[in-house]
Amino acid sequence: MHTALSPCGELEMGAPDIIGRAKEVGLDVIGIADHNTCENFPGVSAAAKTAGGTPFVLPCIETQSAEDIHILCVFPDYETAYKYKEWLWLKIRPIKNDVDHFGYQVVIDENNDIIKEEETLLIQGAGYEVDQIVTKVHEVGGLAILAHVDRPSFSYPAALGPMPQDYPADAFELSCRLNSEQAAQWRDNYPGRTFIRSSDSHMLSGLSRANCTKMTLEAPTFEEIRKAIKGEEGRRISWPWG
Repeated sequence: MHTALSPCGELEMGAPDIIGRAKEVGLDVIGIADHNTCENFPGVSAAAKTAGGTPFVLPCIETQSAEDIHILCVFPDYETAYKYKEWLWLKIRPIKNDVDHFGYQVVIDENNDIIKEEETLLIQGAGYEVDQIVTKVHEVGGLAILAHVDRPSFSYPAALGPMPQDYPADAFELSCRLNSEQAAQWRDNYPGRTFIRSSDSHMLSGLSRANCTKMTLEAPTFEEIRKAIKGEEGRRISWPWG
C-alpha cells in the first residue's frame, strides 16, 4: 500500500490511520510500498508497535524502471531497504514535485507529525532497466515482484510484451480488480509461477482481506514470506481467487 508520501496516495494514509484500519479489517501483514522510496516505513512500523505490535509491517518500495515498469521490492529490514533506495536514487532525476498537479509527498512519524516534505518528484522512472532492478534487489537479499502485470500501463507486458516463462522475478502480482476467470487465465498462461494479489491501496477504504493474499506461515516474518513465495518447508501462497 501507499502512504501520504506517494503523491498519488491520499493524505488520510497516515501511520496510525493505516495501522488502525489494518487491525479493523484483520490484516496480519502489510507492506508499505511508496513510489521509489521507503521513508515512511519507520513511522508506520512505530505506529504498529504502539498499537500492540500488529500488524507486521514490511519495508517495501514500488520501484519504477527506465521502461516505466513497476516492481514491488520487498526487503527484510529498513536498513536494507534504505541502502537499496540510496542506490536507486543515484539515477533519480532532480525533478521538483508540482504539488498542485501531483499531490503532497510528506514523510511522517508515528503520530502523523510531518518530518519533511519530499521535494523530488517520486513518480518517475529511475535510470535502471527492470532487469537491473530485479538483480539488485536479489543482491541485497530482497524479493522482486513484477507489479500489477494485468494493467495496460506501468507493467512489464505493457512496456515489453509478455513476461518470459523463466523471468527471474520471485512472483507476479495481479490487481484485486480482476475477477476469478480473468485471474485464472494468467495462472494458466504461466504454469508453475507464483501469483499474489495486492490492494495497492491509495486510500484507507482499499484495505481489506478481500483485496489481499493468504499465506501459510509459522510466523509473520520476511523469511516466512520468502519461504511461502518459494513454496518451501510447507509454507505456501493460497490462490487469491479461491
